[in-house]
Amino acid sequence: MDLVVLSGGMDSSVALSFVMATRVLSSSIETITFNYGSKHNDRENLAAKKICSAYGIKNTLVRLPFINDLFASDLLKSGGDVPDGHYEDQAMKRTVVPFRNGIMLAIAVGYAESIGAKRVYLGNHAGDHAIYPDCRADFSAAIAEAARLGTYLGVQIVTPFVSMTKAQICALGQTLGTPLSNTYSCYKGGESHCGTCGTCVERMEAFFNAGVPDPTSYLGDAS
Repeated sequence: MDLVVLSGGMDSSVALSFVMATRVLSSSIETITFNYGSKHNDRENLAAKKICSAYGIKNTLVRLPFINDLFASDLLKSGGDVPDGHYEDQAMKRTVVPFRNGIMLAIAVGYAESIGAKRVYLGNHAGDHAIYPDCRADFSAAIAEAARLGTYLGVQIVTPFVSMTKAQICALGQTLGTPLSNTYSCYKGGESHCGTCGTCVERMEAFFNAGVPDPTSYLGDAS
């Protein structure tokens, strides 16, 4: 069995499609989604639920309210305004949620062993590295080793996109038939993507650079 950490964003949704396309026929798939109090979690969670419903795959939602209550980040509902600008701008460090992936992966690995899943997939990619330390390849390797050593099953953490760009992931999603129009990215959490925050800018660039039509609804003239 395989477990995919699914946020409802583009990267994790393509990761789910990738696992579905490459798994052996005898291997089943589940997904796990987290709500830790970010401004966009509610929209993302709905996207994840919709994608899993379309695929007929079980989705487990885990709520982590302590992160919003205790941690400092403008990505959280308890934080300040989400900054506009490019994803790699220094201002985007304000959206870092300390050790978020470490916390979520620890829970995902524990859940994976509980349901007999030998692999946990995460959709982090090369574009995340500049801002988010818990998305980098060295962190992924270290926590993967910890997961292997700390579980009876030797659960593997698999990060197939860790060296890929967002545009490459977008192109792969198009090839795999990922429902990209159902994915959600905007850090501000509005009904439409704002088109100006870092993750919206990155999303627009990914579609453009991949040569894939962008189905996203952006506010104003951002698209």
